[in-house]
Amino acid sequence: MFKKIAMILTGTVLILAGCTPSINNDDEVVQNEDNNEQQQNSIVSSHQLSDEDYRTILPYRPSASRGVITNQMGNRVDIDEMETGLRRLSKDYFDPEKYFFEEGQYLTSDMLYNWLDTYPTDEQLKNLEERVQNEDDQFSEADLNGRKQALNPPLNEENATKEDYENNPKYLTHILEQNFLKKNDDNTVQLVGASLGIALKSVYSYEVDGNTYHKEIPKAEMMEKGKEIAQTVLERVRNIDEMSNIPIMIALYKEEAQSSPVPGNFVAKTSVDADQASIGEWETVNEENVLFPSEEGEEKYADTQKLVQNFGTRIEEYFPDYVGVIGEGFYIDEELQQLTLEIPLEFNGKGEVIGFTQYTYGLVEEMFQDYYDLEVKIKSNQKMESLIYRNAGDDEATVHVYDS
Repeated sequence: MFKKIAMILTGTVLILAGCTPSINNDDEVVQNEDNNEQQQNSIVSSHQLSDEDYRTILPYRPSASRGVITNQMGNRVDIDEMETGLRRLSKDYFDPEKYFFEEGQYLTSDMLYNWLDTYPTDEQLKNLEERVQNEDDQFSEADLNGRKQALNPPLNEENATKEDYENNPKYLTHILEQNFLKKNDDNTVQLVGASLGIALKSVYSYEVDGNTYHKEIPKAEMMEKGKEIAQTVLERVRNIDEMSNIPIMIALYKEEAQSSPVPGNFVAKTSVDADQASIGEWETVNEENVLFPSEEGEEKYADTQKLVQNFGTRIEEYFPDYVGVIGEGFYIDEELQQLTLEIPLEFNGKGEVIGFTQYTYGLVEEMFQDYYDLEVKIKSNQKMESLIYRNAGDDEATVHVYDS
């Protein structure tokens, strides 16, 4: 077993087994069609990390709203889950074997900041309209129209009371756009579909008189408001030329509290045909991320909770000073899809790291079934020391030990 680990010890980060690019053809030069710009040469990459991943167009074009998500969503784990989760849901509508992925190009930062704002109160609106009428150099009619685009309830945060915040919580946090393209016979690529993720708060935090309060938003209330917002967003998106007549998938994402160690999850999705501007039926998305050990883990997935605890006990037999294993399980329809375990330790040398990784590898082979993805991260001082990863269905795990 030591030989197996030592042979792959390297000073660079290796690509995980199962994620090695499958190269089918040489990269192809195509033209990226854009009604607002001249056609630009792009490259359709032949490198695909797996059959389940989308290929991208090169050079890579960043999102037109780059940076908004990090300013609006307070939890890094929610940001990651929303982005990866929306791509995951999109695969049911836009086949990775047929379509290419691109970050959203049509919802701009200015547009989103207007939409994510709180709508002016009656008093604020009156004052803003007077500023326009008085030809205030600092506030134009365009600024007023932007404020009227806000999708969160009216609230004047400068003098809002606790009751104002309670009655007008900020539901909407972010709108994430993802685009899907196909290659035409004339060697161009064009937009043929889009997905929109709408992030909604489950816990609303606000401050009054120096005190911070937290209001839990009932799921039914969050869903009702989210569906209303989704319909408005769809109507606005249909006014964008490039998105006026393409199929669109929309999904609602429930954020966790800012302090949560695990992310929230998507709760509902719907699809809208190319010639439609109204949403029909919504489909429930039964996904969840669960922390282990936790009360929720014990209540809903006792077997996994016990497995994580037993794993921690075996770790303690080798390394008595460890502080505990932290686990995160990702479930779809209450079936475990991925289990991630993090082991924080303090090591006195690379020999300890290799020895402990070897021991942990043996526990992985012995204790964990192979019907879900498994990832074990061994860290010290917030730095990754080694990684053990096994794809669902694989006979053996892959081990990586990182140089300092």
